[in-house]
Amino acid sequence: MEIKNLKKAANRILRAVKNKEKIILYGDSDLDGISSVIILKETLKNLGGKITAVYFPDREGEGYGLNEKALNFLKTEAPALLITLDCGIGNFAEMKLAKKMGFETIIIDHHVVLERLPEASIVVDPKQKGDTYPFKEFAATGLSFKLCQVLLEEKLSLGLKRNFLELVALATLADMMPEREDNQIFIEEGLQSLESTFRPGLKVFFEIDSIKNALSTREKAQKIISTLNISIPQDHVNKSYLLLTTPSLTTAKILAVELLEKAEQKRIKVREIVQELEERISKKEKEPLIFEGDPSWPIILAGPVASKICYPFQKPTFIFKKGEKESQGSLRMPKGLNGVEALISCKEFLITFGGHPPAAGFSLENKNLEKFKECLVNYFKEEI
Repeated sequence: MEIKNLKKAANRILRAVKNKEKIILYGDSDLDGISSVIILKETLKNLGGKITAVYFPDREGEGYGLNEKALNFLKTEAPALLITLDCGIGNFAEMKLAKKMGFETIIIDHHVVLERLPEASIVVDPKQKGDTYPFKEFAATGLSFKLCQVLLEEKLSLGLKRNFLELVALATLADMMPEREDNQIFIEEGLQSLESTFRPGLKVFFEIDSIKNALSTREKAQKIISTLNISIPQDHVNKSYLLLTTPSLTTAKILAVELLEKAEQKRIKVREIVQELEERISKKEKEPLIFEGDPSWPIILAGPVASKICYPFQKPTFIFKKGEKESQGSLRMPKGLNGVEALISCKEFLITFGGHPPAAGFSLENKNLEKFKECLVNYFKEEI
Protein backbone atom coordinates (compact mmCIF):
# COMPACT_ATOMS: atom_id res chain seq x y z
CA MET A 1 0.00 0.00 0.00
CA GLU A 2 1.37 3.42 -0.98
CA ILE A 3 0.79 7.05 -0.14
CA LYS A 4 -1.38 8.53 -2.88
CA ASN A 5 0.57 10.22 -5.70
CA LEU A 6 3.99 9.48 -4.15
CA LYS A 7 5.16 7.46 -7.15
CA LYS A 8 3.54 9.95 -9.50
CA ALA A 9 5.51 12.78 -7.87
CA ALA A 10 8.71 10.71 -8.00
CA ASN A 11 8.24 9.95 -11.70
CA ARG A 12 7.64 13.62 -12.50
CA ILE A 13 10.75 14.64 -10.56
CA LEU A 14 12.85 11.97 -12.27
CA ARG A 15 11.64 13.27 -15.63
CA ALA A 16 12.68 16.79 -14.61
CA VAL A 17 16.12 15.48 -13.60
CA LYS A 18 16.52 13.61 -16.89
CA ASN A 19 15.46 16.63 -18.98
CA LYS A 20 17.61 19.06 -16.93
CA GLU A 21 14.53 21.11 -16.01
CA LYS A 22 14.83 23.84 -13.39
CA ILE A 23 13.65 22.68 -9.97
CA ILE A 24 12.71 25.04 -7.11
CA LEU A 25 12.35 23.78 -3.55
CA TYR A 26 10.06 25.90 -1.38
CA GLY A 27 9.82 24.96 2.29
CA ASP A 28 8.20 26.26 5.43
CA SER A 29 10.71 27.98 7.70
CA ASP A 30 10.34 25.66 10.71
CA LEU A 31 12.48 22.57 11.34
CA ASP A 32 10.02 20.29 9.54
CA GLY A 33 10.03 22.41 6.38
CA ILE A 34 13.81 22.91 6.50
CA SER A 35 14.52 19.20 6.96
CA SER A 36 12.06 18.29 4.18
CA VAL A 37 13.91 20.59 1.78
CA ILE A 38 17.33 19.26 2.80
CA ILE A 39 16.35 15.62 2.28
CA LEU A 40 14.88 16.30 -1.17
CA LYS A 41 17.74 18.61 -2.17
CA GLU A 42 20.42 16.07 -1.21
CA THR A 43 18.43 13.31 -2.95
CA LEU A 44 18.25 15.36 -6.14
CA LYS A 45 21.95 16.17 -5.88
CA ASN A 46 22.64 12.41 -5.84
CA LEU A 47 20.53 12.06 -8.99
CA GLY A 48 22.10 15.04 -10.80
CA GLY A 49 19.03 17.30 -10.59
CA LYS A 50 19.19 21.00 -11.47
CA ILE A 51 18.01 22.92 -8.39
CA THR A 52 18.03 26.61 -9.29
CA ALA A 53 16.48 28.03 -6.10
CA VAL A 54 15.69 27.16 -2.48
CA TYR A 55 13.23 29.49 -0.76
CA PHE A 56 11.97 29.84 2.83
CA PRO A 57 9.31 32.51 3.45
CA ASP A 58 9.64 34.98 6.31
CA ARG A 59 6.43 34.59 8.32
CA GLU A 60 6.76 38.14 9.65
CA GLY A 61 6.82 39.73 6.21
CA GLU A 62 5.20 37.14 3.96
CA GLY A 63 2.94 35.00 6.09
CA TYR A 64 2.77 31.22 6.03
CA GLY A 65 3.27 29.04 2.95
CA LEU A 66 3.43 29.99 -0.70
CA ASN A 67 2.78 33.71 -1.19
CA GLU A 68 2.62 36.33 -3.94
CA LYS A 69 5.78 38.13 -2.78
CA ALA A 70 7.76 34.90 -3.03
CA LEU A 71 6.33 34.07 -6.46
CA ASN A 72 7.23 37.53 -7.77
CA PHE A 73 10.79 36.96 -6.53
CA LEU A 74 10.97 33.54 -8.18
CA LYS A 75 9.15 34.34 -11.43
CA THR A 76 12.38 34.83 -13.42
CA GLU A 77 13.03 31.10 -12.88
CA ALA A 78 9.85 30.12 -14.77
CA PRO A 79 9.27 27.77 -16.46
CA ALA A 80 10.30 25.43 -13.64
CA LEU A 81 9.06 22.62 -11.43
CA LEU A 82 8.12 24.24 -8.11
CA ILE A 83 7.90 21.80 -5.17
CA THR A 84 6.38 23.04 -1.90
CA LEU A 85 7.30 21.14 1.26
CA ASP A 86 5.40 21.40 4.55
CA CYS A 87 3.11 23.99 2.98
CA GLY A 88 0.90 24.57 -0.04
CA ILE A 89 -2.24 22.61 0.81
CA GLY A 90 -4.10 25.79 1.80
CA ASN A 91 -2.59 28.11 -0.84
CA PHE A 92 -5.43 28.16 -3.39
CA ALA A 93 -4.91 31.61 -4.94
CA GLU A 94 -1.12 31.27 -4.88
CA MET A 95 -1.15 27.93 -6.74
CA LYS A 96 -3.30 29.51 -9.46
CA LEU A 97 -0.86 32.42 -9.69
CA ALA A 98 2.11 30.04 -9.86
CA LYS A 99 0.50 28.22 -12.79
CA LYS A 100 -0.18 31.54 -14.53
CA MET A 101 3.50 32.49 -14.11
CA GLY A 102 4.61 29.27 -15.83
CA PHE A 103 5.41 27.05 -12.85
CA GLU A 104 4.35 23.43 -12.63
CA THR A 105 3.68 22.65 -8.97
CA ILE A 106 3.98 19.63 -6.71
CA ILE A 107 2.72 19.86 -3.12
CA ILE A 108 4.30 17.68 -0.42
CA ASP A 109 2.33 18.51 2.72
CA HIS A 110 0.89 16.87 5.84
CA HIS A 111 -1.61 19.49 6.98
CA VAL A 112 -5.37 19.00 6.96
CA VAL A 113 -6.97 19.35 3.52
CA LEU A 114 -9.41 22.29 3.57
CA GLU A 115 -12.57 21.09 1.78
CA ARG A 116 -10.84 21.01 -1.63
CA LEU A 117 -7.37 20.71 -3.14
CA PRO A 118 -5.35 23.59 -4.64
CA GLU A 119 -4.75 23.55 -8.41
CA ALA A 120 -1.36 21.82 -8.27
CA SER A 121 -0.20 19.25 -10.81
CA ILE A 122 0.42 16.65 -8.10
CA VAL A 123 -0.57 16.64 -4.42
CA VAL A 124 1.05 14.31 -1.91
CA ASP A 125 -0.81 14.55 1.40
CA PRO A 126 -1.97 11.44 3.27
CA LYS A 127 -5.02 13.38 4.50
CA GLN A 128 -6.48 13.86 1.01
CA LYS A 129 -9.49 11.85 -0.18
CA GLY A 130 -8.64 8.55 -1.78
CA ASP A 131 -5.39 8.04 0.12
CA THR A 132 -5.54 4.48 1.42
CA TYR A 133 -2.20 4.43 3.26
CA PRO A 134 -3.20 3.42 6.81
CA PHE A 135 -0.99 5.92 8.67
CA LYS A 136 -1.85 9.60 8.20
CA GLU A 137 0.17 11.48 10.83
CA PHE A 138 3.54 11.97 9.15
CA ALA A 139 5.58 15.11 9.53
CA ALA A 140 6.35 16.61 6.11
CA THR A 141 9.92 15.36 6.59
CA GLY A 142 8.62 11.82 6.86
CA LEU A 143 6.90 12.27 3.49
CA SER A 144 10.08 13.78 2.02
CA PHE A 145 12.00 10.71 3.22
CA LYS A 146 9.36 8.36 1.74
CA LEU A 147 9.73 10.26 -1.56
CA CYS A 148 13.54 9.96 -1.43
CA GLN A 149 13.22 6.17 -0.97
CA VAL A 150 11.20 5.95 -4.20
CA LEU A 151 13.56 8.31 -6.05
CA LEU A 152 16.83 6.67 -5.01
CA GLU A 153 15.75 3.02 -4.66
CA GLU A 154 18.97 0.94 -4.41
CA LYS A 155 21.09 4.14 -4.48
CA LEU A 156 19.91 4.91 -0.93
CA SER A 157 22.91 3.64 1.03
CA LEU A 158 22.64 2.71 4.72
CA GLY A 159 24.79 5.74 5.64
CA LEU A 160 22.58 8.17 3.70
CA LYS A 161 19.43 6.58 5.10
CA ARG A 162 20.70 7.07 8.66
CA ASN A 163 21.73 10.63 7.83
CA PHE A 164 18.23 11.44 6.55
CA LEU A 165 16.45 9.66 9.43
CA GLU A 166 18.31 11.82 11.96
CA LEU A 167 16.58 14.83 10.38
CA VAL A 168 13.25 12.98 10.16
CA ALA A 169 13.42 12.08 13.86
CA LEU A 170 14.19 15.67 14.93
CA ALA A 171 11.50 17.18 12.70
CA THR A 172 8.85 14.65 13.72
CA LEU A 173 9.53 15.40 17.38
CA ALA A 174 9.62 19.14 16.69
CA ASP A 175 6.19 19.01 15.05
CA MET A 176 4.87 16.88 17.93
CA MET A 177 3.48 14.23 15.60
CA PRO A 178 2.18 10.98 17.14
CA GLU A 179 5.02 8.62 18.03
CA ARG A 180 3.53 5.46 16.58
CA GLU A 181 3.69 3.26 13.49
CA ASP A 182 5.95 4.80 10.79
CA ASN A 183 6.87 7.76 13.01
CA GLN A 184 7.98 5.48 15.84
CA ILE A 185 10.35 3.68 13.48
CA PHE A 186 11.71 6.98 12.11
CA ILE A 187 12.31 8.37 15.60
CA GLU A 188 13.92 5.22 17.00
CA GLU A 189 16.26 4.78 14.01
CA GLY A 190 17.05 8.49 13.73
CA LEU A 191 17.90 8.94 17.41
CA GLN A 192 19.98 5.76 17.37
CA SER A 193 22.59 7.31 15.06
CA LEU A 194 22.19 10.97 16.11
CA GLU A 195 25.14 11.14 18.52
CA SER A 196 27.49 9.59 15.93
CA THR A 197 26.16 11.74 13.06
CA PHE A 198 28.36 12.65 10.11
CA ARG A 199 26.43 15.91 9.47
CA PRO A 200 28.62 18.82 10.75
CA GLY A 201 25.54 20.91 11.58
CA LEU A 202 24.36 18.25 14.04
CA LYS A 203 27.79 17.00 15.14
CA VAL A 204 28.68 20.45 16.50
CA PHE A 205 25.87 20.32 19.08
CA PHE A 206 27.48 17.37 20.84
CA GLU A 207 30.51 19.54 21.61
CA ILE A 208 28.35 22.04 23.54
CA ASP A 209 28.24 21.37 27.31
CA SER A 210 24.54 22.12 27.82
CA ILE A 211 23.67 19.48 25.20
CA LYS A 212 26.57 17.05 25.70
CA ASN A 213 25.78 16.72 29.42
CA ALA A 214 22.06 16.02 28.96
CA LEU A 215 21.03 12.67 30.46
CA SER A 216 19.56 10.99 27.38
CA THR A 217 19.65 11.16 23.57
CA ARG A 218 15.99 12.23 23.66
CA GLU A 219 16.82 15.16 25.96
CA LYS A 220 19.76 16.13 23.74
CA ALA A 221 17.49 15.97 20.69
CA GLN A 222 14.94 18.30 22.33
CA LYS A 223 17.67 20.86 23.09
CA ILE A 224 18.83 20.71 19.45
CA ILE A 225 15.22 21.12 18.27
CA SER A 226 14.65 24.20 20.45
CA THR A 227 17.74 25.77 18.85
CA LEU A 228 16.98 24.88 15.22
CA ASN A 229 13.26 25.64 15.30
CA ILE A 230 13.48 29.41 15.78
CA SER A 231 15.54 30.69 12.86
CA ILE A 232 14.02 33.54 10.83
CA PRO A 233 14.90 33.56 7.10
CA GLN A 234 17.10 36.37 5.80
CA ASP A 235 16.96 36.97 2.05
CA HIS A 236 14.85 33.79 1.76
CA VAL A 237 17.57 31.61 3.33
CA ASN A 238 17.25 30.13 6.80
CA LYS A 239 20.25 29.96 9.19
CA SER A 240 19.15 26.58 10.50
CA TYR A 241 19.16 25.39 6.89
CA LEU A 242 22.67 26.83 6.40
CA LEU A 243 23.84 25.09 9.58
CA LEU A 244 22.40 21.72 8.60
CA THR A 245 23.83 21.87 5.08
CA THR A 246 27.33 23.26 5.66
CA PRO A 247 30.17 20.77 5.02
CA SER A 248 32.44 22.81 7.34
CA LEU A 249 32.63 22.07 11.08
CA THR A 250 34.13 25.55 11.65
CA THR A 251 31.21 27.27 9.93
CA ALA A 252 28.81 24.99 11.79
CA LYS A 253 30.26 26.08 15.15
CA ILE A 254 29.82 29.78 14.30
CA LEU A 255 26.21 29.25 13.15
CA ALA A 256 25.35 27.03 16.12
CA VAL A 257 26.57 29.67 18.61
CA GLU A 258 24.44 32.33 16.85
CA LEU A 259 21.36 30.12 16.95
CA LEU A 260 21.89 29.17 20.60
CA GLU A 261 22.01 32.86 21.51
CA LYS A 262 18.81 33.49 19.55
CA ALA A 263 17.15 30.51 21.22
CA GLU A 264 17.93 31.99 24.65
CA GLN A 265 16.55 35.39 23.56
CA LYS A 266 13.42 33.59 22.34
CA ARG A 267 12.95 31.83 25.70
CA ILE A 268 13.20 35.18 27.53
CA LYS A 269 10.72 36.87 25.17
CA VAL A 270 8.25 33.96 25.38
CA ARG A 271 8.42 34.14 29.18
CA GLU A 272 7.71 37.90 29.09
CA ILE A 273 4.72 37.49 26.76
CA VAL A 274 3.30 34.61 28.83
CA GLN A 275 3.52 36.72 32.01
CA GLU A 276 1.75 39.59 30.27
CA LEU A 277 -0.93 37.22 28.98
CA GLU A 278 -1.54 35.65 32.37
CA GLU A 279 -2.39 39.12 33.72
CA ARG A 280 -4.78 39.80 30.82
CA ILE A 281 -6.45 36.38 31.11
CA SER A 282 -7.02 36.72 34.86
CA LYS A 283 -9.41 39.58 34.07
CA LYS A 284 -11.40 37.50 31.55
CA GLU A 285 -11.89 34.23 33.44
CA LYS A 286 -15.46 33.68 32.20
CA GLU A 287 -14.56 33.78 28.49
CA PRO A 288 -14.67 30.31 26.84
CA LEU A 289 -11.47 30.92 24.87
CA ILE A 290 -8.25 32.92 24.97
CA PHE A 291 -8.01 35.41 22.11
CA GLU A 292 -5.13 37.88 22.48
CA GLY A 293 -2.89 39.90 20.19
CA ASP A 294 -0.34 42.69 20.25
CA PRO A 295 1.71 44.62 17.67
CA SER A 296 4.94 43.90 19.59
CA TRP A 297 4.63 40.11 19.64
CA PRO A 298 6.74 38.41 16.92
CA ILE A 299 4.64 36.06 14.79
CA ILE A 300 7.31 33.36 15.09
CA LEU A 301 6.59 33.23 18.85
CA ALA A 302 2.79 32.99 18.54
CA GLY A 303 2.86 29.17 18.46
CA PRO A 304 5.23 28.66 21.42
CA VAL A 305 3.30 31.22 23.49
CA ALA A 306 -0.05 29.64 22.62
CA SER A 307 1.31 26.23 23.68
CA LYS A 308 2.44 27.55 27.08
CA ILE A 309 -0.92 29.24 27.68
CA CYS A 310 -3.25 26.52 26.37
CA TYR A 311 -2.06 23.71 28.64
CA PRO A 312 -2.47 25.35 32.07
CA PHE A 313 -5.71 27.19 31.21
CA GLN A 314 -7.22 24.31 29.18
CA LYS A 315 -9.01 26.70 26.82
CA PRO A 316 -8.86 27.13 23.02
CA THR A 317 -6.01 29.62 22.62
CA PHE A 318 -5.57 32.11 19.75
CA ILE A 319 -2.43 34.28 19.88
CA PHE A 320 -1.65 36.78 17.12
CA LYS A 321 0.59 39.61 16.07
CA LYS A 322 -1.53 42.64 15.20
CA GLY A 323 -0.14 44.40 12.14
CA GLU A 324 -1.20 47.74 10.65
CA LYS A 325 -3.98 46.25 8.56
CA GLU A 326 -3.74 42.49 9.04
CA SER A 327 -3.03 40.08 11.88
CA GLN A 328 -1.33 36.67 11.81
CA GLY A 329 -1.55 34.12 14.53
CA SER A 330 -1.39 30.58 15.84
CA LEU A 331 -3.85 28.49 17.79
CA ARG A 332 -3.52 25.60 20.19
CA MET A 333 -6.35 23.35 21.34
CA PRO A 334 -6.98 21.35 24.52
CA LYS A 335 -7.36 17.61 23.93
CA GLY A 336 -10.58 16.70 22.13
CA LEU A 337 -11.07 20.01 20.30
CA ASN A 338 -10.38 20.57 16.60
CA GLY A 339 -8.79 23.91 15.73
CA VAL A 340 -9.01 23.39 11.96
CA GLU A 341 -12.77 22.75 12.17
CA ALA A 342 -13.10 25.94 14.22
CA LEU A 343 -11.25 27.91 11.52
CA ILE A 344 -13.36 26.35 8.75
CA SER A 345 -16.55 27.36 10.59
CA CYS A 346 -15.30 30.98 10.71
CA LYS A 347 -13.50 31.05 7.35
CA GLU A 348 -15.55 33.99 6.03
CA PHE A 349 -13.47 36.28 8.27
CA LEU A 350 -10.07 34.81 7.33
CA ILE A 351 -7.55 35.46 4.55
CA THR A 352 -5.60 32.22 5.03
CA PHE A 353 -5.69 29.37 7.52
CA GLY A 354 -4.57 25.77 7.94
CA GLY A 355 -2.69 23.24 10.02
CA HIS A 356 -3.58 20.36 12.34
CA PRO A 357 -6.55 19.90 14.73
CA PRO A 358 -4.47 20.72 17.86
CA ALA A 359 -2.24 23.40 16.29
CA ALA A 360 -2.88 25.67 13.32
CA GLY A 361 -2.32 29.15 11.91
CA PHE A 362 -4.49 31.93 10.51
CA SER A 363 -4.42 35.46 9.08
CA LEU A 364 -7.15 38.07 8.75
CA GLU A 365 -7.83 41.76 8.31
CA ASN A 366 -7.92 43.70 11.58
CA LYS A 367 -11.45 44.94 10.82
CA ASN A 368 -12.61 41.32 11.19
CA LEU A 369 -10.90 40.53 14.51
CA GLU A 370 -13.97 41.05 16.71
CA LYS A 371 -16.27 39.25 14.26
CA PHE A 372 -13.82 36.35 14.14
CA LYS A 373 -13.67 36.17 17.93
CA GLU A 374 -17.46 36.26 18.20
CA CYS A 375 -17.75 33.47 15.64
CA LEU A 376 -15.22 31.37 17.59
CA VAL A 377 -17.04 31.97 20.88
CA ASN A 378 -20.28 30.71 19.30
CA TYR A 379 -18.49 27.71 17.80
CA PHE A 380 -16.90 26.61 21.07
CA LYS A 381 -20.12 27.14 23.05
CA GLU A 382 -21.48 24.27 20.96
CA GLU A 383 -18.33 22.14 21.25
CA ILE A 384 -17.37 22.50 24.90
